[in-house]
Amino acid sequence: MGNILIIDDDDQLRKSFNKLLTDEGYQTKSAASGEAGLKIVQQEVLDLVILDMRLPGMNGLETFQAIHEMETKLPVIIMTAFGTTETAIEATKMGAFDYVLKPFDIPEMLVVIEQALEASRFMRSPVDMDPLPDKSFRDAIIGRSKSMQEVYKAIGRVSETDATVLIRGESGTGKELVARAIYQHSARAHKPFLVINCVAIPETLLESELFGYEKGAFTGATHRRIGKIEQANHGTVFLDEIGDMPLSIQAKILRLLQERSIERLGGRATIPVDVRIIAATNRDLESALSKGRFREDLYYRLKVVSIFLPSLGDRTEDIPALTDYFLARFSLEAQVENPGITQAAKAMLAATPWKGNVRELGNTIQKALIFNRGAPISKEDILQAITDKSTGNAIDLEKGDQAIRQWVRQALNSRSNPNLFDDCLDHFAGIVISEALNITGGNRSQAAKRLGLSRPTLHSKIEKYGLKIETSVKENLS
Repeated sequence: MGNILIIDDDDQLRKSFNKLLTDEGYQTKSAASGEAGLKIVQQEVLDLVILDMRLPGMNGLETFQAIHEMETKLPVIIMTAFGTTETAIEATKMGAFDYVLKPFDIPEMLVVIEQALEASRFMRSPVDMDPLPDKSFRDAIIGRSKSMQEVYKAIGRVSETDATVLIRGESGTGKELVARAIYQHSARAHKPFLVINCVAIPETLLESELFGYEKGAFTGATHRRIGKIEQANHGTVFLDEIGDMPLSIQAKILRLLQERSIERLGGRATIPVDVRIIAATNRDLESALSKGRFREDLYYRLKVVSIFLPSLGDRTEDIPALTDYFLARFSLEAQVENPGITQAAKAMLAATPWKGNVRELGNTIQKALIFNRGAPISKEDILQAITDKSTGNAIDLEKGDQAIRQWVRQALNSRSNPNLFDDCLDHFAGIVISEALNITGGNRSQAAKRLGLSRPTLHSKIEKYGLKIETSVKENLS
């Protein structure tokens, strides 16, 4: 889940923070001074440091500099009061992941923590390209088909350059893995790698998330904030689902690519930045161009190099290798002996149309393994995993559809709303997420797992839909 070090001289805050993060499923270490924290950084394998700016002896900025020299890819979140905000901003420019003002909001802090842990994993977890199934259980791109060989060649050629890359393919084909592989084989591999999902972040927040803002830029902007583009200076930014980016922000990304500079929201100063952009989309950009939903000039700026990932249906010969890889990996993660799989089950997997591509195949094998009894996974196990009948609680989709259709008819007949489609989707998404949180007692990790979402995506949606999660330690974290 993540090993987190908290460095703060406030005993009560450290204790409350430890409880909060432990309840969320993290492992924690704590230190009351910068000197003590540095010893832990030297001795432990950490995924994240949360650091207060005001410390006895070595101050927060000095502590951050020392941590950054030892572990350049170890994310550091700065906690700061208004009086030390400028120092925190300076630390962010020097490579700190982010800074949070005290007293802070618990859900917002958890979002930042999740984003930092995800960045840590992306930067520090290598992506293997077509390893033998018994040689690597890390994130990997699997496949020896002709189309995948072309992907490997493209990764190798583009990694050595600073060219902008556009990765295209259906959902579940592995676009994020390709972006990480390019980063990890590039000259910027020792610098930051930040991921921005253009769909997961609400449109009203995306601009400030990317470019930051100045104090007074809008109501509630009580201090300057550095955006993700500026945070990743000299590194790489992966813009996932860029085909869904609003036109107003597309213009600013175009300026970034053309002029290598940005302006914070509400600011006039031009800020030079040196970042490499890797973008990905499952959208038909050519259709979006013709409908005026995507800028033509940005389109050509992005596709300096294009990498197309084939659907799993277009490379079915890779399914046996993918099956062996997922089975070995998930067995290791679950700490169970690999049960193997029958030829009949493999044949069924090869003949199944995987609309969700590699992601859906992996999820199916993981589900089959969970309910397996130690014998080789059979055709029946796969069928149960696909139809979701293994738990004996199959969902009556037809009955549920009727209730949903009735609600939609009422919405369509009762009012004229140009945003009705999006409003309906948001309404149902909020209900689904609320129910997942209710079922799991508010545990975000379990809710995210049930929903098939990453924790950062779940946190973003909780914020987007204004869902309230109560916590008993909020009053102590200030």
